[in-house]
Amino acid sequence: MSLMAQEEVKEAKVSSEENLNPSTVVIEMARSSTALSPPSPSWFTPKRLLVIFCVINLINYVDRGAIASNGVNGSRRTCSKSGTCTSGSGIQGDFNLNNFEDGVLSSAFMVGLLVACPIFASLANSVNPFRLIGVGLSVWTVAVVGCGFSFNFWTITICRMLVGVGEASFISLAAPFIDDNAPVAKKTLWLGIFYMCIPTGYALGYVYGGLIGGHFNWRFAFYGEAILMLPFAVLGFVMKPLQLRGFAPAESKKALTSIETAALEVQDADVSVVKGSMKSSKSKCAFIDLNQFSRFMRDIKELLHEKVYVVNVLGYIAYNFVIGAYSYWGPKAGYNIYNMSNADMIFGGVTIVCGIVGTIAGGYVLDIINSTISNAFKLLSAVTFVGAIFCFSAFCFKSMYAFLAFFAIGELLVFATQAPVNYVCLHCVKPSLRPISMAMSTVAIHIFGDVPSSPLVGVLQDHIDNWRKTALILTSILFPAAVIWFIGIFLHGVDRFEEESEHPQVTTIDRSNTTPLLDGKAAGTAQTLAEL
Repeated sequence: MSLMAQEEVKEAKVSSEENLNPSTVVIEMARSSTALSPPSPSWFTPKRLLVIFCVINLINYVDRGAIASNGVNGSRRTCSKSGTCTSGSGIQGDFNLNNFEDGVLSSAFMVGLLVACPIFASLANSVNPFRLIGVGLSVWTVAVVGCGFSFNFWTITICRMLVGVGEASFISLAAPFIDDNAPVAKKTLWLGIFYMCIPTGYALGYVYGGLIGGHFNWRFAFYGEAILMLPFAVLGFVMKPLQLRGFAPAESKKALTSIETAALEVQDADVSVVKGSMKSSKSKCAFIDLNQFSRFMRDIKELLHEKVYVVNVLGYIAYNFVIGAYSYWGPKAGYNIYNMSNADMIFGGVTIVCGIVGTIAGGYVLDIINSTISNAFKLLSAVTFVGAIFCFSAFCFKSMYAFLAFFAIGELLVFATQAPVNYVCLHCVKPSLRPISMAMSTVAIHIFGDVPSSPLVGVLQDHIDNWRKTALILTSILFPAAVIWFIGIFLHGVDRFEEESEHPQVTTIDRSNTTPLLDGKAAGTAQTLAEL
């Protein structure tokens, strides 16, 4: 290149730099420096993450099972026609609750869960999700202790609502973390292992509640749960937080926010020379809040336009209507229909075995036949339909042993849905929508599923006074769930897990965090390759 040509190139560069907006230069420099900083290593390995999340999930559902057990839930005071009265036991006896009020305790928990789930999912855009889980588990621990100290129906109802608030952060954010870090060929299996803790936790809760309530006092069951959860609540704050796919690290968000704010102030200063300052800090905060709300509404609108997601959640609602009532009223129904003196232990044992085998088998089978959305719907419709036949037939038998045999097979098949249904929720939307997808799925299946089902079954039983008929009516709702999921087969859903984030400036950061558990050297190498 000639000397004259080199001078022209230099002049062109100077000219272009002079025309650049100073605030734009500052922002671009901040983004570049943020993208170049490699993520520091985390103590977690994928398997450690899975184990810790499984234990937390298990404790959550032990609490749900314990409050439904005969040992903790108890029975009302009863009086015979001759005037002989027997004292009640557990929560229902101490507070003299009818079946409807007893069912409201389950619904109160769900109300807290439903209100808080979308809030935690939305906060994941601005606060590190791992820290949000720590906050939620702290609220859960305090609220469970409050349940043990409750003195009437309203105090325990409020505490159960706060327990739901605490669990909401974990429910909406844990599955995306596991989906990010699971081996590609075992994603559904890992989700199956995680969701296996739902039936297993319920079952252990029945046994745990029966033992504690029978030998001590129902209040001690809640104190024990709080002690078990406390270390995990602390862990959420002291461990290095992980990042979710589709979201920038919290540090880079803070850096970009501060730099962009400074750039805006520079621009405002320039304008104020002519017009004066037009914005206050209060108006900026209002703008940010409005922006967050509008983004939340856009996310909800996008979910509602995703037919695969809507059909999947509709089937899940019908399914959860039945499972929620089973989990709450099952031991009491078994006690009354088949005179099971140890209904908590029997239901707990059957649910543990069938829950573990069924949930893991559902994830394993979907991985074997190829994890696609269409195959997930095929599996969901088949196992739900056949499982419904076995569960319905079980309640038709007068023999307790025939009931247990058929009900066990039905439970095994029905629990095989857990991994496939959540796989669809995670993979039919783009990565940045996964927290809100899980949150709104949780809201829908509870607000239209087990929130109304527990008190409605209580009202139905109070009206017809026949647990066998009540159980048959409830079980028949599994058939519509199977039909809805069958429709999903023909929607030809597309797996969107590999779609890029909607934030182009943090794409490189997101890529580095698809494997957040690398050591420092490997993470730095991966970052360098991504930039090249």
